[in-house]
Amino acid sequence: MNTKFSLPVPALVSVLEGKQIWPPPVWLMRQAGRYLPEYREIRKTAGSFWAMCMSPDLATEITLQPVRRFDFDAAIIFSDILVIPYALGQAVRFDDGIGPVLDQYPGYDGLGEDPGLWKQRLSPVYQALEQTRKALSSTKALIGFAGAPWTLAAYMLEGRGSVDQRAAKLFGYSNRQEFSRLLNRLADAVASHLIWQLEHGADVVQLFDSWAGGLPDQEFCDWVIGPTAKIVATVRDVVPGARMIGFPRAATQNQYQLYASETGVNCVGIDTANSISWAISTLGGRIAIQGNLDPIALIAGGDALDDAIDRILSAGRGHSLIFNLGHGVLQET
Repeated sequence: MNTKFSLPVPALVSVLEGKQIWPPPVWLMRQAGRYLPEYREIRKTAGSFWAMCMSPDLATEITLQPVRRFDFDAAIIFSDILVIPYALGQAVRFDDGIGPVLDQYPGYDGLGEDPGLWKQRLSPVYQALEQTRKALSSTKALIGFAGAPWTLAAYMLEGRGSVDQRAAKLFGYSNRQEFSRLLNRLADAVASHLIWQLEHGADVVQLFDSWAGGLPDQEFCDWVIGPTAKIVATVRDVVPGARMIGFPRAATQNQYQLYASETGVNCVGIDTANSISWAISTLGGRIAIQGNLDPIALIAGGDALDDAIDRILSAGRGHSLIFNLGHGVLQET
């Protein structure tokens, strides 16, 4: 008699397929990183943050550290959103105390257009995913990710992080056609990166649009929703049923509604400033919700943390919820 065995479906994957899991699966944005003493030990000898991202063995170890320590329901691969500008040929470095610094934007014609070269440059990420998936329990989801085109363009044109994304906005307003070409090139590269991550072991992928806040509605539609919808469609043409989370941080409630209805993602991440109750009651009927504990409440602990967790759980009961932060884990946590 032949008996078929099937591996358990990770709880996070089930939620993205529309199921209601209680208690909800938990993972934290930036859960692999500098708040962990075991990470800081690796950082002492690794040479640089970028060296760790580009070492499959180190990236695998760092990805697994928080799952070992806290038994989270998912691991997110240790990497960075700026691997895409790097794959396209814009040099990236990480300066201690400053953060990411990019060489001057080379112009659209200076960006690499060969997907084979993109994949070669990013091959350490895919090797780390394969190694992590082998080491990770089948009950745990493995998350791949990428920066969304608008956020990547903001870094590429500014040369570093920016409070108001002025360089990208000025470029977009003054050179709409050229800016659209840049976003399309980025969407192609991001879609390819997500596809390759799914093919090398990721169960789920997340798009980080960290600088989505502060855009007028029309530009949000043109620069955030449009490229994101293109990425989702492109990924699913190659990987049907691909499970995707979108995080348009600091978008308005109207923009969140548009994002949830028009991009095609399975789940939308809610930032700290938006109401999880509003998100679940307004968006939760058609899409899973992820969020949105304040990272500073996680530092504070005690009653403040307990109350914040209870509010999220109370709002999320009976819905497809992934418990997470409204932004990333802070270093001093």
